[in-house]
Amino acid sequence: MQGIFLAIFGGIIFFLGYRYYSKFLAEKIYRLDPNYVTPAHQYNDGVDFVPTNKFVLWGHHFTSVAGAAPIVGPAIAVYWGWLPALLWVTLGTIFAAGAHDFGTLVLSVRNKGQSVGTIANRLIGQKAKILFLFIILLLVLMVNAVFAWVIANLFVNFPASVLSVFIQIPLAVWIGYRVYKKKGGLLVPSLVALVVMYAAAIVASYYPVLQIDLVKYFGGAEATGLFGMSATSLAFFVWIIVLMVYVYIASTLPVWKLLQPRDYINSHQLVVGLLILYLGLLITNPEVTAPMTNPNATDVSWFPLLFITIACGAISGFHGLVSSGTSSKQLNKETDARFVGYLGAVGEGILALISIIAVVTLFPSTDEFLAKYSSFTAANGSGLSSFVEGAGKLATGLGIPEFVATTIVSVIVISFAATTLDSSVRLMRYIIAEIGEEYNFKAITTKHSATTIAVVASAALTLLPKGPNGFGSGGYLLWPLFGTSNQLLAGISLLLIAIWLKRLGRNYMPAFIPMAFLMFMTLWAMISQVFTTWMPFGGSNANWLLFIFGAIILVFAFWILITAVSVLSKKSDDKISIDA
Repeated sequence: MQGIFLAIFGGIIFFLGYRYYSKFLAEKIYRLDPNYVTPAHQYNDGVDFVPTNKFVLWGHHFTSVAGAAPIVGPAIAVYWGWLPALLWVTLGTIFAAGAHDFGTLVLSVRNKGQSVGTIANRLIGQKAKILFLFIILLLVLMVNAVFAWVIANLFVNFPASVLSVFIQIPLAVWIGYRVYKKKGGLLVPSLVALVVMYAAAIVASYYPVLQIDLVKYFGGAEATGLFGMSATSLAFFVWIIVLMVYVYIASTLPVWKLLQPRDYINSHQLVVGLLILYLGLLITNPEVTAPMTNPNATDVSWFPLLFITIACGAISGFHGLVSSGTSSKQLNKETDARFVGYLGAVGEGILALISIIAVVTLFPSTDEFLAKYSSFTAANGSGLSSFVEGAGKLATGLGIPEFVATTIVSVIVISFAATTLDSSVRLMRYIIAEIGEEYNFKAITTKHSATTIAVVASAALTLLPKGPNGFGSGGYLLWPLFGTSNQLLAGISLLLIAIWLKRLGRNYMPAFIPMAFLMFMTLWAMISQVFTTWMPFGGSNANWLLFIFGAIILVFAFWILITAVSVLSKKSDDKISIDA
């Protein structure tokens, strides 16, 4: 079977979902009001609350949620075969991610742009709010560590991509100044910036002198550098420090100065990248060589781990943090929420779909796929590289040399991951400040003190743990916990939406059904991992870091879940304390 048929199937499902199901949610469930005054207008401060064109905001929202995760997760999950991964990505996007991302955006807009953690206080109580905030804090901390680790490793392994990524920063600042201060147009400058970035990527691919290869600068892979570190470890360390300095600055700047224009450029990157890959798929028409289901995948069951391995790309709790943390503060009209929230989820589903196709059509034969994906551990180790290689192969259909296509794909992945990292640090700053206000600890409520805590903690979690990848294995080690924590957060957020809808007397099943499914699968998987796989008392996979983080999150999650279900089951005539 050709890979194009997988794309056609997925495309039809996504189109029907946005055309009909999102309209049903907008009109019958969330009941969007075009005349509602959004927080962006109510609290316009020119920094975080800024009314934004829906296309620009979609670009910010989409690129903030579409980091490396919707690529890596599906690229790993095809270990169980392409059919389970395909069905979870398409159906999960339409019925779970769409309702979740759209719903958290509307819920936040109706509550002064507050985060879902703060809204939990008004829906299920003060204790639940604090527990929820701590779960979110741990999740965004893991997001920061994972994505910083991914970016630093891509910089080390694909040095031709570095120049292009760096060039984007001053270009975005120039565009932000031109648009918001000079009232200039946005489309043409962002397209020009994209052309400059890709030109830099192409030139750097051909001329090694333009490649910022720190490993080479430090004497080569076999050399020993400062503090006895290898050149590779030292390069990784330097990139992490550079990234942390960057995100500190980027996450404290007004959104119009860097975040919005850079995300708008990245939204074009995504469109261009997807066009290249899908057109390449159409022209090359590659054969699907991976099995529909993998009979050799007996070491780890797909049920329930498939629904954890693919988080972003099917449903992700981090999306709710972006929806309620930054996007809700920039929504110009409430009716834009359908376009920004639901279509953002669909966009990520499309990215996850091409990740699946790129991997399952990469290998010349089924035997070679099974050799590469010989175990779940092997799939985890080769997922991202398999996607990059597969995407490069698809791009050759447009006459792009494979080594150039590989650089461009790495630029796209790094750009999205950096956007997620920036937004995540900004969100972490908000949460630290909220916790400081809750406990009257004013010292951590200021912008710079909260950001400093976020950046230092993220750098430490990325760099300090040692693991199979040597120095700085934090992001690698945390990846298994990232998926489960992400899905727990999504389930809790859906539960909040269900409670809100029930109190308004509306049909809450579109939120409740995916919540019940997700919580069942996630808690099953997480209990299994925490108490059988990571338990630090025997077992080959024992891991104190994952056990401690996982156990804390699991206790918090059960506490919130029990409290929320109790609230949901009550019949109350109390006046609704939130905006309908």
